[in-house]
Amino acid sequence: MKILVAGPVPEGSDYGNGVTARRWAHLFRHLGHEVRVVQDYDGGTHDLLVALHARKSEAAIRAFGAACPAAAIVIALTGTDLYPDLVTGGVDLTLLEHATRIVVLQPQGIRQVPPGLRSRTRVITQSMPPISGGTPAEDRFEIAFLAHARPVKDPLRLCEAVRLLPSSSRVTVTHVGGVREDDIGDRLRAESAENPRYSWLGPLPRPEALAVLARSRLLVLTSLHEGGANVVTEALAAGVPIVSTRIPGSVGLLGEDYAGYFPVGDTDALAAVLDAAERDHDGLYTQLRRQCAARRASVDPERETEAWKRLLAEAVPTNAGYEGVR
Repeated sequence: MKILVAGPVPEGSDYGNGVTARRWAHLFRHLGHEVRVVQDYDGGTHDLLVALHARKSEAAIRAFGAACPAAAIVIALTGTDLYPDLVTGGVDLTLLEHATRIVVLQPQGIRQVPPGLRSRTRVITQSMPPISGGTPAEDRFEIAFLAHARPVKDPLRLCEAVRLLPSSSRVTVTHVGGVREDDIGDRLRAESAENPRYSWLGPLPRPEALAVLARSRLLVLTSLHEGGANVVTEALAAGVPIVSTRIPGSVGLLGEDYAGYFPVGDTDALAAVLDAAERDHDGLYTQLRRQCAARRASVDPERETEAWKRLLAEAVPTNAGYEGVR
């Protein structure tokens, strides 16, 4: 089957959409399909379009539908599509009517889909092979912050929180990620120079970023919204406990009962969680490790592969005019 993956995915991008698109393309090829990844529909006949990010892929979806009216369309909704809601995210709801199937990346995402479209919506959790080899430093409690500095990531929250920790704390933050706005970049550079607990490394090649994660004692996610963050998947694969804002994208992956949440935008609460985790106060760090270990199987690549295999079979039945899933 010929599959076109379209989305805001510049070649070599290490932003979340790029990581996801490349992983899906590899997965589809593993299932025996012919796959191309593009930013815009550029012509040609395909059996299936997988569009990542409804709003940013709208032109590609409409052009593909006009050129290949008999082909199936799968629309994957990202965090900025879903939250705070589809309309606010700029998604034309009539666009979703063109979808043979809709994909969300964690169970709570279905709540954002119009009721009439939920029957064609599937949850496919992102995956990552186990990440090993990290050895935490003995002289500090290193925290990984893997986030490009966009407003939706609330990128200054963590550096402000660690300033509130007691002087006895050994917490340090290693921030890996690029920046688009000059003013935020200036703030991060100043923070890295002035705050002894905070080090911003800028963007790193993906293997190096994952090595930072693997050696850390915690991953922190401060986002205002997420559809189902790749970095949560990566932390689970690395066995690194997570502290996250209590947002649907994280609750859908980690569970309502997860102990490592703090309210969006609450610097004091984040500092309190970090202090408690470092000291293992009331067994918090031990509990986070146990809860993340219990969820590690949820990011097994075989589970994601089987979920996509089922979805492709639904979207393109084997009795259609081509081979379907092999």
